[in-house]
Amino acid sequence: MTDKETNELVSGLCRKDRQAQWRMLQTYGEMIFGQVARIVTCQEDAEEVYQDVFVKVFSNIRSYDSSKASLSTWLSRIAYNESINFLRRNKPPVIYVEDSDLDRDSIMEEQSVMIFQQQDEQAVQTVERALDYLPHDELALITMFYFDDMSIKDIAFVTDSISSTVASRLSRTRNKLYRIIKSFSHEREG
Repeated sequence: MTDKETNELVSGLCRKDRQAQWRMLQTYGEMIFGQVARIVTCQEDAEEVYQDVFVKVFSNIRSYDSSKASLSTWLSRIAYNESINFLRRNKPPVIYVEDSDLDRDSIMEEQSVMIFQQQDEQAVQTVERALDYLPHDELALITMFYFDDMSIKDIAFVTDSISSTVASRLSRTRNKLYRIIKSFSHEREG
């Protein structure tokens, strides 16, 4: 979408124009639902959060500032916040992996990155299973970076953080995923 088209869309949304709202849903709906569904994994809950996202977007469109972020990044921020808030309110069980044995200096970052580059079906299933063990905020980071192809800068905007913090958290989360996946192989051996 060009800057001119985005400005026209935002202007229409500010006027509460139904066609602009429809265009917003047509243009960004699938992307936003994908982001929400990767964080809020229950289909019915994801649909509820998705609706909440666009209610918030339509009622707060005047606060959008194109100098701070693109429209899609601004929408992602709202989707992220609504998803995390929903999960906090509903407190689904999360399994945490202990970081106590983590020697941050000796972790091989390349190994954890390699996991995401594998393409065979078993590797994909293993990674999907491992993602279930992450807390929601870490899962959101991984999905934004790997599934939504968002930059560190955009993720920092979405999560209201700074780029260096996002990069550090992303690195720790990849390492945690590596340890989780490694523990799966120990389960099979034992």
